[in-house]
Amino acid sequence: MRSKVLIIDDDEKIVSMLRRGLAFEGYEVTTAANGAEGLNQMLADEPDLVVLDVMMPQVDGFEVCRRLRAAGSTVPVLMLTAKDEVENRVKGLDTGADDYLVKPFALEELLARVRALLRRKSEHQEGGGQKLVFEDLKLDNDSREVVRGGQRLELTAKEFELLNLFMQNPKRVLSRDLIMDKIWGYDYSGESNVLEVYIAMLRQKTEEHGGKRLIQTIRGAGYILRGDS
Repeated sequence: MRSKVLIIDDDEKIVSMLRRGLAFEGYEVTTAANGAEGLNQMLADEPDLVVLDVMMPQVDGFEVCRRLRAAGSTVPVLMLTAKDEVENRVKGLDTGADDYLVKPFALEELLARVRALLRRKSEHQEGGGQKLVFEDLKLDNDSREVVRGGQRLELTAKEFELLNLFMQNPKRVLSRDLIMDKIWGYDYSGESNVLEVYIAMLRQKTEEHGGKRLIQTIRGAGYILRGDS
C-alpha cells in the first residue's frame, strides 16, 4: 500500500513541485491550500505524513500543528519555513512538528526527510509493547505515556522517540551521529543544532517538577542517561 502524504501550503508553485516529486517516488499525494482545509482533510482521512508550511493566512502552520497534537494525532509532521531563526525552529518543534526544512530547499533533501520520518513511524508500530523504567522515569510504548515522579509529561512525537532511545540504552554514551541516525535517519549539516534543541526541550520537560537531571552531556562524546547530576 502506498503511503499517503498531505501537503498543506498556499504557495501553488511549491505545491506543484512537491506533488510531482512525491508522486514520482510512489506516494499518494493530496493537497490543501490553507490550514483550515488541511485540518478538515486530516479529520476525514488522516494521512501517513504531513508536509506543512508555516506562513499561511488565517490558520498558520504552528496553529495547525498545535491543534493536530491536541486532537491526539501522532502523524509525522515535516514543517516548511522561510524563517531560519532559532526561535522559529524551536516554536515549530515545540508545537509538535517532528522535523523542519528551511526554504529554499532541494527536493532530494525533502524526500530524504520524508523517507526517514515514515521509516521511524513504521519501526515504532512494529516494535510496540515495551515498557521502560529508569529511576522515577517511566515510558510506555503502547500508550505513549511518559511519567516522572507520578507526573505525566506531555512530549512531542520526536521528543518521545529521543527519550525512548535513551531509556533503551541507560548509562551508555550515545554519540551525536548515532542519535541523529536513529532518530532522524539521515545526516544533518554540521552547523545544525536540531539535536541540541531537542535535548534542551526534553530536559526542561523531564525536570519541570523538580526532578534531577538525567540526560547528561559528555563533552566531545555525546549524551548519556544516568542518575548522577
